Amino acid sequence: MNNNGIKKIVLAYSGGLDTSAIIPWLKENYGDCEVVAFVADIGQERSDLEGVEQKALSSGASSCYVVDLREEFIRDYVYPVLQTGALYEGSYLLGTSMARPIIAKAQVELALKLGADAVCHGATGKGNDQVRFETTYAALAPHLKVVAPWREWNLRSREALLDYLKERNIPTTASLEKIYSRDENAWHISTEGGVLETPWNASNQDCWVWTVSPEDAPDQPELVTVKVEKGKVTAVNGKAMSPFQCLEALNELGAKHGVGRIDIVENRLVGIKSRGCYETPGGTIMVTALRGVEQLVLDRDSFKWREQLGLEMSYVVYDGRWFAPLRKSIQAAAESLAEDVNGEVVVKLYKGQATAIQKQSSSSLYSEEFATFGEDEVYDHSHAGGFIRLFSLSGRIRALNELKK
Repeated sequence: MNNNGIKKIVLAYSGGLDTSAIIPWLKENYGDCEVVAFVADIGQERSDLEGVEQKALSSGASSCYVVDLREEFIRDYVYPVLQTGALYEGSYLLGTSMARPIIAKAQVELALKLGADAVCHGATGKGNDQVRFETTYAALAPHLKVVAPWREWNLRSREALLDYLKERNIPTTASLEKIYSRDENAWHISTEGGVLETPWNASNQDCWVWTVSPEDAPDQPELVTVKVEKGKVTAVNGKAMSPFQCLEALNELGAKHGVGRIDIVENRLVGIKSRGCYETPGGTIMVTALRGVEQLVLDRDSFKWREQLGLEMSYVVYDGRWFAPLRKSIQAAAESLAEDVNGEVVVKLYKGQATAIQKQSSSSLYSEEFATFGEDEVYDHSHAGGFIRLFSLSGRIRALNELKK
């Protein structure tokens, strides 16, 4: 294969089966080029990072860089999306979608620093991640060449990848028994494959990793107090913490009570439907708290606008357009709305549910004087008649016209 003048490639490396095979494949098919492994620490299981550098070197990488992106990921990617209220197709909290642009951005930064000619990812040709990686590459460093092995090689199965590594005496902890495909970061963990490939199959215990089954969760509810400032969670149970620390604390509480599970069939960008089980315990609590404060402070039209922003943002993020002007424009509008989204919410965690049961805000538009069903002195009921007459005027005129006919 012609290597197109590529001498150094920076690979987004996880230490899993695919990227372990990619390193020797690149060296064999791109003129024995230098392969640098880049590992993004975005809050995945610590055991996944243990020994990852040695694993990369054993596979043929010249060096391996592990970069801690945990705080930046939650602060600069997750929190901005939460401000918009984005939910892809009504339920998915975009855990994988938000992680890809920060990984690709840090990968590009390393490639530029090291003077690399190309960047490489291990996403398949069927999924969304190839788009998310490559739109980021294009936006930040369009001159870098992109290598996508899954679109080039003839290795089409887990068995083929294992055989490929075995032939080259490259050690791997992967096996044929691993039937699920998982993606994990601080925000969520997803599970695909196995029994989930048939939508009529119910998910089993193996499909859930972080959270206990709601049926097995504690029989007593637990209350957690969440502080919100400008549409961002800043404290849990009275303790001010960084975004990542807030998420860690809420993940632990939510997982214990089985909070944050969804089992969905979604529409991938490439046109394929896929089924997955997603666990986002802390994130679900955060969303519950944020929406609780919004209910107090956003007027009807502002809330409607925020919902429209969230819908649009869900597609922008899912489709990998993080660095597009559209995402920045939506974000600017959401940040403006979030100026008054300040308050405190008590969330009850019980048997898989997170419910806002108490909420308060200094910016609240809720007035007990106006909302009461008891006697009040601030609202004249007779005023509603004139309002209704004007509100229904066009319908009245249309009906009168019909009578004339």
